[in-house]
Amino acid sequence: MEKKISEIREILQAANLSELPAFINTYGTDGRTGVTALVKRAEKKIDEYEKELARTEKMKEFEKKYASFSLICGVDEVGRGPLAGPVVASAVILPKDCEILYLNDSKQLTEKKREELYEVIMEQAVATGLGFVSPERIDEINILQSTYEAMREAISRLQVVPDLLLNDAVTIPEVSMKQVPIVKGDAKSVSIAAASIIAKVTRDRMMVEYDSVYPGYGFAAHKGYGVKEHIDAIRKLGPTPIHRKSFIKNFTENK
Repeated sequence: MEKKISEIREILQAANLSELPAFINTYGTDGRTGVTALVKRAEKKIDEYEKELARTEKMKEFEKKYASFSLICGVDEVGRGPLAGPVVASAVILPKDCEILYLNDSKQLTEKKREELYEVIMEQAVATGLGFVSPERIDEINILQSTYEAMREAISRLQVVPDLLLNDAVTIPEVSMKQVPIVKGDAKSVSIAAASIIAKVTRDRMMVEYDSVYPGYGFAAHKGYGVKEHIDAIRKLGPTPIHRKSFIKNFTENK
């Protein structure tokens, strides 16, 4: 008996990627318009998967180039630009046979995808480390030095010592191990992309918590960046203890 289109749709929805070729083979000759559309959807899923495999493989270029190093660590930070909150850096060592898909510059991913990947990375990584630099410290030593300090802390908190660092754009001072700075590295290296995601999710979660501690500033929405609503709140309510004084002097009355 011929299956209803609704039944075929349910089969497609329940199918994992490995089952899609059989689905296409089974229903590819069904002439009904609705079934044809479902077959095309299955073909599109396979095509998208293959494109993502190729993209991810391309992002392993530096990991392959330096494959002689046994422990390659990606390093990245988030939070250079915000008016409030810490700088957060992450160091991540992925396994050599890492097959995590959709790794990318964290800014190019949706919040939902970042959260999903965060869990996968934390589960599969050989080691991860985090570094934090407070707003007070940022005011004291400037944002660039704070970035370096957060990165050094993240590396120091790894459970193992890496042989090589792949860094997003920078060479970190006072680090003895070999470093490779890669411009826009979070979009070119799976290791740096993983570090970017861990740092971004960690900092975003912190800013959501700060939103309940300091209501009225919108930290959960803008994560401390200088959007109009945030600047207006600073002018109206004054700065909080997590604001970077050196960043907001133009928005406060005592200029």
